[in-house]
Amino acid sequence: MNTESNEGSEGGGEDTGPALGSRAPHFIRRSRALHLSWQVGVFLLGLAVVVAGVIMLPLPGPGWLVIFAGMALWATEFVWAQLVLRWTKRKVTEAAKKALDPKVRRRNIILTTIGVVIIVALLAIYVGKFGPVLPWHVGQ
Repeated sequence: MNTESNEGSEGGGEDTGPALGSRAPHFIRRSRALHLSWQVGVFLLGLAVVVAGVIMLPLPGPGWLVIFAGMALWATEFVWAQLVLRWTKRKVTEAAKKALDPKVRRRNIILTTIGVVIIVALLAIYVGKFGPVLPWHVGQ
């Protein structure tokens, strides 16, 4: 149960961060019953936060941020959540590096400019044909 001695990763030989396992205080980890109760509490609290984040996804609110906060809560106790967060951090870092690449930035700027030009052209055609009237009032 105690996985404090697991250093790094699961076999790749690369050090990906602190040891995996519970971050509960030592006096809680000493007692199996207390540690299990602690883990149940952390799981339920993390679940409540993740569910709130999922509810916020279609509603106004920082849904993804709240979901990741719930995952971070779970990662204080559960190895699977620690591995998911490490994978997510690695992917976000890779995406950020890729987005800052000058070639990718140039391509994204060009594609955005083309999209804006197409939207402006379509709006100009619409306004030229129907005038500044909203689409649901065109037939009236």
